[in-house]
Amino acid sequence: MTLIKRVGKAIAVIVVVLAVSGFAGHQYVNHVEKQRPVVTLAKHKHPEKVLFFYRDDCPDCQSIFHQIYWHNAISHNIVLINMNQSQNRHYIQQYQLTSVPTLIYGKQRYTGTNQQRIKQIVGD
Repeated sequence: MTLIKRVGKAIAVIVVVLAVSGFAGHQYVNHVEKQRPVVTLAKHKHPEKVLFFYRDDCPDCQSIFHQIYWHNAISHNIVLINMNQSQNRHYIQQYQLTSVPTLIYGKQRYTGTNQQRIKQIVGD
């Protein structure tokens, strides 16, 4: 077998492994997005955290969820709060939420899907 064929096979294996792991990662994030845990926020415990309010059936929320999730996987500075969990709905009044997706960090608040604005809030 020539060196070119070996390198070609190695590259093909790498591409397949990356594609499979990318698909598995995508599926896992989609699974996390659909979870509806009850979130308990104590103000004094989360002053350094970004609060991400979303609904798992919201197209705008879905469009940015992967960005938020992967940022949090690295920095661990975001609390994911699915508003489809009825026991999380008291945050609507507490944080005066009018729509999702909404990110809150200290006095900063952003509702929407603008990638640059999201990066400013989450610290990218």
